[in-house]
Amino acid sequence: MNIDDWKTQLKRGTLELCILLLIRRRPTYGYELISTLEQYPLMAAKENTVYPLLRRLMKEGYLSSSWQESTEGLPPRKYYSVTDRGLEYLEAMTEAWDNLLHTVNEMKGEKDYGTDAE
Repeated sequence: MNIDDWKTQLKRGTLELCILLLIRRRPTYGYELISTLEQYPLMAAKENTVYPLLRRLMKEGYLSSSWQESTEGLPPRKYYSVTDRGLEYLEAMTEAWDNLLHTVNEMKGEKDYGTDAE
């Protein structure tokens, strides 16, 4: 495996977390989410990645959706929101992520800034 393949695997494992974090901030529609992810080149993702992930998160009960009319005369947009079940899942994911970062930083011999774990 080369470094680009490894980076792809790393991204796949964290994209779900990042999408839930972004939607938790406020209800978001798909294209807006893709545009926001583009601001973070490491996490940028295409429609063929994001929309299937959104559908799966909805099927699993972590997201809900609602259609909203545009004020600019555009077609209605499907906005996604994190459900209570999704918030519980996100909390568990965040805890696991923080523990992973703490462990990796410890193995690297670095101080662990950003987590409360000691």
